[in-house]
Amino acid sequence: MVWFETILVVLTLLTGVIWLLDKLLFAKRRATRGGLLDEEPVLVDYSRAFFPVLAIVLVLRSFVAEPYKIPSSSMMPNLLIGDFILVNKFAYGLRLPINNRKFVAIGEPKRGDVVVFKPPHDPENNWIKRVIGLPGDRIGFQGNTVSINGQPLAYQTLGTYSGRGLPRGAESATLLEEQLPGRPHKVLEVLDRATGEGEWIVPPGHYFVMGDNRDNSEDGRLWTQTHFLPEENLRGKAFLIWLNCEDWFCKGSFEPSRIGNRIQ
Repeated sequence: MVWFETILVVLTLLTGVIWLLDKLLFAKRRATRGGLLDEEPVLVDYSRAFFPVLAIVLVLRSFVAEPYKIPSSSMMPNLLIGDFILVNKFAYGLRLPINNRKFVAIGEPKRGDVVVFKPPHDPENNWIKRVIGLPGDRIGFQGNTVSINGQPLAYQTLGTYSGRGLPRGAESATLLEEQLPGRPHKVLEVLDRATGEGEWIVPPGHYFVMGDNRDNSEDGRLWTQTHFLPEENLRGKAFLIWLNCEDWFCKGSFEPSRIGNRIQ
């Protein structure tokens, strides 16, 4: 969230400036006078204590790994509501906090990566989907089947999914393994329902993303302003589930078996 990043950056800079100014200018004057009334001000004391902590959090969150909580069922069955995940912030290049501008290029998304990003039509929030189309690809979705450059993907039926997390009105869905080149993964489909059919050509500098829960995902198929994710909107690559917990004190659900699972 932009507001959290903004507050973190402002507090880090503010406490750092106060601490530095006191160290360079005012601390020596107090030491020279040495009176009881020249003790270190409370504001300086707090700044000296909090600046290192804030700076470490800012660096880790901006350039190493950022936590993210799964808010919806769009990535089922692989990610469930209540999963807390870690996002690799340097997989696709180092970016500045707040404006997300890349200043060091490191890598680019691969087909099948699960990415966190700011959607073009909702730039204040972070979303999560899977990269299906790379720049230049022709992506089709017809009859619950994805095709890439005219080649339909193969699917293996694994059975019926009726586990936790299905939205209201969907008592069950078919669990499939989608043979995405280089990244086979599980998806959910209601086979008698076709959502978001069409064909799209991914422009340079953009990606086509879809949720794994194909009939319950607001993804590139359904975006109206543009069907594509600009590269500059990427936040990072999801790679690890570090907690699964719903509601306060995990009253909704708690699945220890999901902790530590890598995101495929």
